[in-house]
Amino acid sequence: MRVLFSLCSIVGVLSACADAPCPTVPAAPPPPGDEAPAAEPVVDATDPEPEAQPTRGVHLEGTPEIPASLRERLAQYQELRSASLLGLTDDGQQVLVATRFAETSQLHWVAQPNGARKQLTFADEPIASATLLPRRPNLLAYLKDVGGDEDHQIHLLDRSTGRATLLTDGRSKHQALVASPDGALLAYAGNARNGTDMDLFVHRLPVEGREGEVRRIDRDGYWYPIDFSPDGKKLLAGQYVSITDSRLFVVDLETDAVTRLSPEDTIASYQRAVFGPGETIYVLSDRDGDFRQLYAFDARDPARPWRNLSADIPWNVEGLAISGDRRTLAFSTNEDGYSVLRVLDTRTNRARVVDGLPRGILSGLQLAPRADVLGFTLEGATRTADAYTYDLRRRRLVRYTESEIGGLDASTFIEPELIRYRTFDEREIPAFVYRPRGEGPFPVVVQIHGGPESQARPWLSGLTQFLAVERGVAVVVPNVRGSDGYGKTYLGLDDGRLREDSVRDIGALLEWIATQPHLDEGRVAVYGGSYGGYMVLASLVHFGERLRAGVNVVGISNFVTFLESTRGYRQDLRRAEYGDERDPEMRAFLQEISPLSHVDRIRSALFVAQGANDPRVPASEAEQIVRAVRESGRDVWYMLAYDEGHGFRKKENRDLFLELAVLFLDRHLAR
Repeated sequence: MRVLFSLCSIVGVLSACADAPCPTVPAAPPPPGDEAPAAEPVVDATDPEPEAQPTRGVHLEGTPEIPASLRERLAQYQELRSASLLGLTDDGQQVLVATRFAETSQLHWVAQPNGARKQLTFADEPIASATLLPRRPNLLAYLKDVGGDEDHQIHLLDRSTGRATLLTDGRSKHQALVASPDGALLAYAGNARNGTDMDLFVHRLPVEGREGEVRRIDRDGYWYPIDFSPDGKKLLAGQYVSITDSRLFVVDLETDAVTRLSPEDTIASYQRAVFGPGETIYVLSDRDGDFRQLYAFDARDPARPWRNLSADIPWNVEGLAISGDRRTLAFSTNEDGYSVLRVLDTRTNRARVVDGLPRGILSGLQLAPRADVLGFTLEGATRTADAYTYDLRRRRLVRYTESEIGGLDASTFIEPELIRYRTFDEREIPAFVYRPRGEGPFPVVVQIHGGPESQARPWLSGLTQFLAVERGVAVVVPNVRGSDGYGKTYLGLDDGRLREDSVRDIGALLEWIATQPHLDEGRVAVYGGSYGGYMVLASLVHFGERLRAGVNVVGISNFVTFLESTRGYRQDLRRAEYGDERDPEMRAFLQEISPLSHVDRIRSALFVAQGANDPRVPASEAEQIVRAVRESGRDVWYMLAYDEGHGFRKKENRDLFLELAVLFLDRHLAR
């Protein structure tokens, strides 16, 4: 059956790694893996005159009608909202947040703790990121794309008038907004020069009586700004090569001279940095060990020994922020998926743990420019993501937003258990298990994250809670080898020719499930997005006799066609992870491990969902696996959203997908 729905008839944000809340976008962008949103409509390159495609609506094939009873009950879980902190005023008393009340996530202003959220933007498309401009209280800059194409444009919004001005060309990709301490400069990355390289831009913003001006600092590769010096004359910048290879530089904005700060003879990751007092720079890096640690060094002589300030913490440091007076540094660590917050005095380099925070995940750390107030987003497995501040002097936590949970009783939500299971090479693989109440044995959904360099963490998921609470389905969320958060050795265990070792970790998980009396090994499905979608397809190929069904969202079906058709600025970045398809031997290997090459072995039920404008994993990856499975004589459900990219960010598209996904799992996990 083929159905075209109007967008006004269906009503979010479905990320490619299930339905996790929209993360706060940091100043330095996350690794450009295959886990996020998308570009121009995908067409078959072999067709010289492709048919015009709709720009709105949803195309469905093979899907049945959705029962009203399912739609009505699931609707409440689809109303689990979140609020991500994006900015603090200079005095730390008011906050800028991103949240969704209607169709997409928009910017809102909150003037006091638990105050009303005043909406600032009213776009059809979601706002991807934003930053306030210090000392210019009414101005903020934000990023927005069209239809999930990820060609984000920068807009300058004046809160006093409600008017937004486009600052960029309206065509190319932009990201990583960083404002100078005086609010006069805005740095960002963009690929306007050639569509491939991400250059650095420094935009002197317009002020009354003076036009703005833009300077482009041309660079080869994937660059992004990180932090301005206190006087605004220097800019820290990063170059991303791969998840384990990134470099740190400083740019002299008076001469445009670019100087490397990280050693040239050591391959390591440098993921966040800030200017400290004097000539000190603080940076997160795994240069001397398996985990990302907090280092301090002298910018005048970076060859001198760097001081490791978190050597006693055997986990990644992931968040970093510094106060306007450069006396206080806040950083968070990722300890088995949960965040621990610490505050460091830069005069003594002594840190203390911030006690009294609810257990969960911190993101978007930032210190108010002119006050001892720390802001962040905090979320948990049974608690919505919301904006908080922490008064460093009074040591007091303040909640600014309390997001809605669809009228549900949060006490019924399931808190996951963190377990570890042994895999084929005796390594222990961590996994979160959401076990329904009761005795079981329960059917199981194995949910696999994307990336592959991402990490499954205990955040609130409407789909996970609905399955566990309403359907009595256990949800198991593993962090197979290649996941971030467990050290760079673990991160590299699936690179290149080791790719299918991560698939074997899923096989070991299925064996573990078979040993658990409360889990039903005969009723198991796999679910994943992006790289997790590849893992779903590969699991159906290798372990189909143990799996009843699979849900593949924007997943890779053939590594060769994926690498040849992903956006140009991403190709070399992805080759560093998967291998170079231009090398004949690697090409043959990638073809061999691709699920499309073994479609005859897929016997489980399959549901494929895709955004038409996906620049990361093009829609052709979904189309070819759907076509091949059907040609092999098997049925498949297929959903294509014309105004989405790498995942579903509009509520009506997300709602429809989740309704179909639950219906699909209901049918195939039934006794």
